[in-house]
Amino acid sequence: MNFSVWAPFAGRVELRLGTQAVPMQRGSRGTWSVEVSPAPPEGAAYRFSLDGGPPLPDPASHWQPDGVHGDSRVMTTDRLRAQQRPFQPRPLSEAVIYELHVGTFTAEGTYAAAQARLPYLAELGVTHVELMPLAAFPGRHGWGYDGVYWYAPFPAYGTADELAAFVAACHGHGLAVLLDVVYNHFGPDGNYTGKFGPYFTDRWKTFWGDALNFDGPYSDEVRRFVVENALMWLREYGFDGLRLDAVHAIYCAGAVHILEELAEAVKALGRELQRDFVIIAESDANDPRLVRPVEQGGYGLSAHWCDDFHHALHAFFTGERDGYYADFTSGLADLAAVLRAGYLYQGQFSVFRQRRHGRPPAGVLPHQVVVCSQNHDQVGNRAFGERLSMLLPLPQLKAIAALTLLSPFVPLLFQGEEWGAQTPFLYFTDHQDAELGRQVAEGRRKEFAGFKWKEEIPNPQDPETFRQSQLRWSECKESSHADLFEWYKRLIQLRRRRSTEASAPFEVSCDEKAGWLAMWQGGVLAVFNFADKARQIPQPPGPWRLELSSASVPEDFVPAHGTCVYVRN
Repeated sequence: MNFSVWAPFAGRVELRLGTQAVPMQRGSRGTWSVEVSPAPPEGAAYRFSLDGGPPLPDPASHWQPDGVHGDSRVMTTDRLRAQQRPFQPRPLSEAVIYELHVGTFTAEGTYAAAQARLPYLAELGVTHVELMPLAAFPGRHGWGYDGVYWYAPFPAYGTADELAAFVAACHGHGLAVLLDVVYNHFGPDGNYTGKFGPYFTDRWKTFWGDALNFDGPYSDEVRRFVVENALMWLREYGFDGLRLDAVHAIYCAGAVHILEELAEAVKALGRELQRDFVIIAESDANDPRLVRPVEQGGYGLSAHWCDDFHHALHAFFTGERDGYYADFTSGLADLAAVLRAGYLYQGQFSVFRQRRHGRPPAGVLPHQVVVCSQNHDQVGNRAFGERLSMLLPLPQLKAIAALTLLSPFVPLLFQGEEWGAQTPFLYFTDHQDAELGRQVAEGRRKEFAGFKWKEEIPNPQDPETFRQSQLRWSECKESSHADLFEWYKRLIQLRRRRSTEASAPFEVSCDEKAGWLAMWQGGVLAVFNFADKARQIPQPPGPWRLELSSASVPEDFVPAHGTCVYVRN
């Protein structure tokens, strides 16, 4: 078995395998390696020592069962591939994505427990499951965005084999699986990577810590580390695509951007395995270059998130104007604009940013834009983690669902949204470094110090903060929750029916003063009445048959604060 590690500045590297200290040989570009025979058994503990220093875990460890400060363990991945079976995911033009956090999706917080809920997701009608980050991070629970071992799945959720089994089971239920990966920073706790080589740069900074070295000296090996990590999740575990966290915080001034290199490598793997992988970028830049083909000066990614949709929707329904919602003050006009174009900000001045923001989405297709009314950030970054179902009445929740699911874009749902879950999704951590934990809790309090809350902000380090964020599946059986679930289910069915007419133009009409909006594509029409009384609202040429209504009304009327969905006869 070959062990290798990149340590370009080391004069001597040893593999510490159990009680053995095995000298390693320096190869090209500072990669050290050694062949060990006979191969150590699965699960054998190992570390690397640089220049006689303390043994450190492997930056590319595939298994860290004892945590981020513990030994790396030998793990072969051939058996993971054996669980995979041929599977063809639905294209993004037909996709409905369901974002879930393994630790809070069920009370058990494991892959196996989540796997038991797959029939429920199949019944709901979603097509893609998106898992929040799995790269090993400190403690027993967390969001996953402070990962420090990018190749090692977080052990508290289950074994690598159980993760591969979860992906295979999703495929068995007709569900594709996407993985959220974080390539803009490492977490602070357990991050030994920088001790091995120049993984980081001081030329750029991110909000969360040092930026990765994607364009300076020695950056080729850093780029390879990232690209190989992406390919591992797809090839070894069977994931169908990746969601790249906050690519606006990935800094690269090279002629070939790291995102372009990553996209090209994934496409090459897809050709090799005869699979269709997708790469979706989270970005708040409103930049079409992310999804434009490389031949047209773009990075060639499959799709990108667009926060303008969420912000316009949230500001309109809640009336909130704090923070970035200060840029979304035109109500129904903003909502209509994002439905038509995806981007609201296409180069206009942003009050929140105090500069111009975005550019026109020329050439961006609807299936290249992912939108939502809620996600882990938009819920969890609130002081008390309130979902829309904790802020708004049922008729408005139904309107929001229809606007999102029947928009021309790729809709993303956040776990529990579909039944109006009453559990918050809070920001929670479990840093084992007591001082770091104190700083995180203090930072959270300072972040919301300007708000006059009657209650104290939940402490991210308190285990109760995590427990409060776990879904209560018993809610599904309650009548109002079951009603909302059926509403989501029917909307997804109607979206699927409409997908056969995806080439038809998407149209929007609205009357800001009267307070109504209508949108239609092909044979599906959704009409929204935001006024205080039922009314007739102009419809495009029909005939149309009422398929769904948020309340009973006389024929041809839309209920007050109501939603009606029609299909063409």
